Amino acid sequence: MPVYEYKGMTARGKKVSGVLDGDGLKAVKTKLKREGIVVLEIQEGTAGRAARKGEITLGTGGRVRLRDLANSTRQLSTLLSAGLPLMDGLNVLVEQEEISGLKRALSSVRDAVREGSSLAEALKGNSRVFSQLYVNMVSAGEMSGTLEITLDRLADFLEEQARFRGRFAAALAYPGLMTVVGIGVLFFLFTFVLPRVVGMFEDMDQQLPFITILLLAMVNVISSYWWAMLALLGGAGYYLRRYFRTPAGKEALDGRLLRLPVFGGLVRMIAVSRFTRTLGTLLQSGVPALTALDITKSVIGNTVLATAVQRARDNVREGEPIAEPLRRSGLFPPVVVQMVSVGEKSGELEKMLLKVSDSFDRMVETRIAGLMSLLEPAIILVMGVVVGFIVIAILLPILEMSSGMR
Repeated sequence: MPVYEYKGMTARGKKVSGVLDGDGLKAVKTKLKREGIVVLEIQEGTAGRAARKGEITLGTGGRVRLRDLANSTRQLSTLLSAGLPLMDGLNVLVEQEEISGLKRALSSVRDAVREGSSLAEALKGNSRVFSQLYVNMVSAGEMSGTLEITLDRLADFLEEQARFRGRFAAALAYPGLMTVVGIGVLFFLFTFVLPRVVGMFEDMDQQLPFITILLLAMVNVISSYWWAMLALLGGAGYYLRRYFRTPAGKEALDGRLLRLPVFGGLVRMIAVSRFTRTLGTLLQSGVPALTALDITKSVIGNTVLATAVQRARDNVREGEPIAEPLRRSGLFPPVVVQMVSVGEKSGELEKMLLKVSDSFDRMVETRIAGLMSLLEPAIILVMGVVVGFIVIAILLPILEMSSGMR
């Protein structure tokens, strides 16, 4: 069933817009008329056109957040657990969904299922919304007859990812804001305020202190060539961004991140937590180990660790347990290797992996909180040193002039 984008007006003159699915243009117009909406403009949505090609294209504002996807997954699991057929469950989701991008994707999935595709095949045609991990877990759930349980686990996984990202963003928000404001204030001082304040020193017929001479030189350079500095920074940022998107650049950056003195351990813990949670969730849902390692490699977020996981996958295919290649790589903490080894021997690998992930998530939160508690005073200290330097450089010649007059 195609999806249509419309713009209209209510009986009170209020302009409205949205998306609506129907058997055709006439049916959608009739539905809108019953709701008291006068149609001003209507056309088939990009999702409707793309659905016939087996893919989804999100328009402006169509980005789907993890939390929204988790909510829809949880709702579908609940509907299936209550005995509702899959098609009816998808119809309910499409009808009640308010996020336009997700509504289009769900509508495309529903249409594909109605035409005879399995749910996993329908999701595969909407790869911009549903990841490879999502599709494989659903496929395993369909094959094992436990789709509602798998969807519930998938919702847990997505919600945990969303919570972690939210906590991480919240921890960085205040230091990031302070840094941006501080840089903006300093830029304003050096380009607009200080040139007028210290300009009088250039005409003074007396020996200026070294700190004042240094400030004058800095102000002259920054006020005269700030545009060149911004262009240089922009060009360097563009080049580095292009380079780090190449395989060699990405590998070099990821390797350097792991070797950073303070933040390297944090980067490693985040990647290991993502590895263990993803692998544990996939194995728990019945995804084969080799497929699970393939998917985990693509979502681990670090090229160096992903290469180690790929080597582990190759060794597992040859009959070796997962723990041994992880130990040989030297990139995974000993506790992770030991827990994986114990899980393989006891037959509870997925449970051990999820326990490791929970433990590392708590460690990451503690480490981030500690770093942020140090970073905030460090930013204030740097700002204080810079402002103090400016104040002393301006006050010293004024004090010398005052003492000379006396």
